[in-house]
Amino acid sequence: MTETAVVLSGGLSHERDVSLRSGRRVAMALRSRGVEVIESDVDSNLIGLLDSLPQAVVFPVLHGEAGEDGALREVLSLLGVPFVGSVGAACRVAFDKSIATTVVAESGVATPTQIALPHEIFRELGAQALMAALADQIGFPMMVKPSRSGSALGASKVTRPEELPSAMVGAYAYGSVAVIEQFVSGVEVTVTVADRGDGPKALPAVEIRPDSGVYDYAARYTAGATRFLCPAELDPAVAEACASVALRVHDVLGLRDLSRTDLIVTPDGVPTFLEVNVAPGMTETSAVPLAVESAGWSLGKMCADLIRVAARRGGRVPAEPVA
Repeated sequence: MTETAVVLSGGLSHERDVSLRSGRRVAMALRSRGVEVIESDVDSNLIGLLDSLPQAVVFPVLHGEAGEDGALREVLSLLGVPFVGSVGAACRVAFDKSIATTVVAESGVATPTQIALPHEIFRELGAQALMAALADQIGFPMMVKPSRSGSALGASKVTRPEELPSAMVGAYAYGSVAVIEQFVSGVEVTVTVADRGDGPKALPAVEIRPDSGVYDYAARYTAGATRFLCPAELDPAVAEACASVALRVHDVLGLRDLSRTDLIVTPDGVPTFLEVNVAPGMTETSAVPLAVESAGWSLGKMCADLIRVAARRGGRVPAEPVA
């Protein structure tokens, strides 16, 4: 039996172009393993397409709110369509930085001090009224970013009080809630967790060194703008600690199949949680394919295994055992 995978990418979020690139990469990887692939956007034709493919498994590669807030996965569950990745409820928690950070902190993982401010509150009280309180609670430098967005869109580092109003406006351009958190200095790494049917495994950490010094949208998706080291140049004990944190995050947030946890390793070697991605990028400049290669896997084999795990979870028999 040849599996059929419907790779969903695109959507209407600010990250549409990145999603399309990720989708093409996943589709190519699956085809290299003999999986029949149908690439689809999320539009009015999707449900009809899925109805016509009763044996298909969906591989969502949608980034941003439309793909990572859990809504689409709730629909797939409602339709009884098996899919790769976390269920809707877990995605809702993971995608909202203000909620995910609280849950992760309660599990004992180090996190930055963080405050969430809805746009209505900020608008009514104003930046000047909040400046002193934010400076006292968070301190400078601080990070300002949308609570529900990805790819560092709307995120900015604030080093002086006068920069705060424009940073808040930038964050609110991508959502109704902004998070203001302590800026954590250190080595930026990201750790992929994948479960190919035999339990979650942490892949080698990827160290991120943007040429500009800031890992923003351009640094993430412009070829050559960021240097990635995999495995990261970390002390073995620190690398193991990063892997443990990523597995802990995957567990406490109830994630499944695939996730990527972004961390800062402080100068004293403590991995500090920044955020988690339930639909991580798969482009030619993304960290997950690098980690997969460093682990000695192939991207095609991993994606095909995830399809088979999802098919088996849906009551379907995999074509071959997961390696």
